[in-house]
Amino acid sequence: MTESRNELHEFHWIMDMLQTIEVGLVVLDSGFGIQLWNGFMENHSGLSATRLQGRSLFEVFPDIPEGWLRRKVETALTLNMRTFSTWEQRPHPFPFRNARPITGTEPYMYQNITFSPLTSASGAVDHVCLVVYDVTDSATARLRMERANARLQQQSQSDGLTGLLNRGAWESLLASEFERFRRYGSIGTLLMLDIDHFKPINDTWGHQVGDDVIRAVSAMISERLRQTDIAGRYGGEEFVVILPETDIGGGEILGERLRQSISTMEVTTEAGIVQCTISLGVAQVSSTMADHHQWLSQVDKALYAAKDNGRNQIALAQNPHPVSH
Repeated sequence: MTESRNELHEFHWIMDMLQTIEVGLVVLDSGFGIQLWNGFMENHSGLSATRLQGRSLFEVFPDIPEGWLRRKVETALTLNMRTFSTWEQRPHPFPFRNARPITGTEPYMYQNITFSPLTSASGAVDHVCLVVYDVTDSATARLRMERANARLQQQSQSDGLTGLLNRGAWESLLASEFERFRRYGSIGTLLMLDIDHFKPINDTWGHQVGDDVIRAVSAMISERLRQTDIAGRYGGEEFVVILPETDIGGGEILGERLRQSISTMEVTTEAGIVQCTISLGVAQVSSTMADHHQWLSQVDKALYAAKDNGRNQIALAQNPHPVSH
């Protein structure tokens, strides 16, 4: 009698532990019917074990990725070995709301899951236990750090005033593009543009108005260029653009569209409406160039030719010697 009483106590303790442990426990049969649904799962799903007993997991949770879960369970059953899923692979297989006050910024609970095969008294492996861990705290901390690092990375590469690439980041991409052009014999063209008479704008209306003009010009550059083009702020009121797979004629056409758009643009500032024009230089990559610095030198000379000739115009680099195909 004493032995039976002890076994009853042990069974009660085990059941109490299963219901109060701070991890989810789900036992599924080979047909994905729910056989065990502990207190953790009840609390976070709002569904009682009595209500779910014997029902298909996919019927109860139609949003669970069925193909993925079937592969995980069938692998555990067929190979009689544990398999795992991390939140990086599947952030929240069970669509439980995040109820943790500290990490309440995330809408759903992040979960790691262990799939363990269960052997019956006959020796058959016909059930699997899912152990569901709430890893929202660690996942949120990791995601917060990644977002912060991404912001720092973006800030380190972006110009604070315009949002375009800063000079260092842009020139690094230019060096890579030059090597690609030289290695594969492809074509590419540079645009360099400068806001005409920018110093008088600053001197007359102040630096805030000057900043407004720079932002407006950079926005027009972003709007008018193609998705593959790479724009940057080179310094002050000067901008640069890499035009991949574009010859000098195509660069001239794009540059002229940009020049016309900016010449008719009205910039609303605290001092009223301000208008401006730009001068542009265009240079195609050449087989005679030793490095990207020579390419920059060519487009810089073309820009100054446009400025010397009266501004608000485009000048092409002389004798581009395009890469032959």
